[in-house]
Amino acid sequence: MKIDHLFARKPLSLLLEEMKGEHRLRRVLGPVQLTSLGIGCIIGTGIFVLTGIAAHDKAGPALILSFVVAGMACIFSALCYAEFASMAPVAGSAYTYAYATLGELFAWIIGWDLVLEYTVASSTVAHGWSHYFQSFIGIFGLKVPHLLSRAPFDFNPDVGRLVPTGTWFDVPAIIIALIVTCILVIGIKESASFNTAMVAIKLVIVVFVIAVGAFYVDPKNWTPFAPYGLTGVSFFGRTLVGQTGLGGEPLGMLAGAGMIFFAYIGFDSVSTHAEEARLPQRDVPIGIIASLIICTVLYIAVSAVLTGMVPYDKINIDAPVADAFKHVGLPWAQFLIALGALAGITSVLLVLMLSQPRVFLAMARDGMVPPSIFGAVHPRFRTPYKSTILTGIVVALLAAFVPLRVLAELVNIGTLLAFVIVCAAVLIMRRTNPEAERPFRCPFSPAVPILGILFCLLLMFSLPAENWLRLFVWLLLGFIIYFLYGRHHSVLARQRAQGSR
Repeated sequence: MKIDHLFARKPLSLLLEEMKGEHRLRRVLGPVQLTSLGIGCIIGTGIFVLTGIAAHDKAGPALILSFVVAGMACIFSALCYAEFASMAPVAGSAYTYAYATLGELFAWIIGWDLVLEYTVASSTVAHGWSHYFQSFIGIFGLKVPHLLSRAPFDFNPDVGRLVPTGTWFDVPAIIIALIVTCILVIGIKESASFNTAMVAIKLVIVVFVIAVGAFYVDPKNWTPFAPYGLTGVSFFGRTLVGQTGLGGEPLGMLAGAGMIFFAYIGFDSVSTHAEEARLPQRDVPIGIIASLIICTVLYIAVSAVLTGMVPYDKINIDAPVADAFKHVGLPWAQFLIALGALAGITSVLLVLMLSQPRVFLAMARDGMVPPSIFGAVHPRFRTPYKSTILTGIVVALLAAFVPLRVLAELVNIGTLLAFVIVCAAVLIMRRTNPEAERPFRCPFSPAVPILGILFCLLLMFSLPAENWLRLFVWLLLGFIIYFLYGRHHSVLARQRAQGSR
């Protein structure tokens, strides 16, 4: 294969032509449902679980600024996503955008990266659900047997390495992953309605946390505000600016931003459902931007309340928000928050596991993965049911055996790489297809895309070195699959072969 074939771009006209095929998905989502899907994915494990880890291990009360920095990186990226989603309202998200702008090889890289992002994120969320479920039933004096309560090993920041937990695997995480899989196979409309109900519940709980928790904030808990500093930037494991943990990982406000960036990834899942939007050119940008703005404000408020209620080094890592109210003598509130967290985290898991098969669907349409499995749409439910079931099984296994800290940081680096590519793709598309119709245009270009790239790279370098290693191993595996299967079976490759005869 010639080198230039690796960078062959998929014409925008071909993307739109695919929308007329028999395998297209059902257009049933409006702007409220899309915004709800975004909020449903954003508010969950990030706010109810990762706030505890990031404040305790990385940033202290400066977590408030961590959310601001991560939110800024997301806003720049979200504007780029919104432009692409309005131009090409088809399934696939960043994978589809990369194929139209950067070429087949880059499309494969970003598609494979999205597989990592959504699958690992789903497993992380299943972990968070398990922690809050166990906290919830603990109120009634019940508990999951210790051997079945969590992953068999975990990273201990006090010693800087992985340590055994004395357990076998996390059974509640497995159960919730399989339940959500069954719901998703039934259909997008039913899933979206279920998600809307869950979003309403958790928004009420989040507002409750902010309104009631504010009365129990002790400003002394914000001192020192940045115990690990306001930086925390490393380069492949070598800390450039800021403190270093016992395991060699960077510490500080920026390191905290790199970890809690996971909390924001829901907005890009909205773009994976562009093919199911009734008026995608208008509704998808609304869903992306509205969900991101609403959630950023709520995140900043909750992190301020949480670190004000409990000293950062005493925050409970497993169920930080519920435990904070128990800490200040409000055990009845623990019940409400644990219940709301369960509803909230369930909706996050639903949206993430809803998004993953749609990325596979776009890749299958292009012949990059086997269409018989990943491109199969159920004749009755009109959902990509085979890949949904496969995704559910993989998510359940990862959630059962891999600890929360490892999963959270791994998904962040994959997400940040996806955002970097989308921001770069906007710049390229403006030059290569200046005449293309853009119902929504990213404002202040090229400044916004460039700032998106720089912010995301800064946060990528704020993650520990082992995350880069895991990313490279994953991408290497992806290259092997692409050169053994994808490049020979891609639709563009077959078209070139037929044209050369």
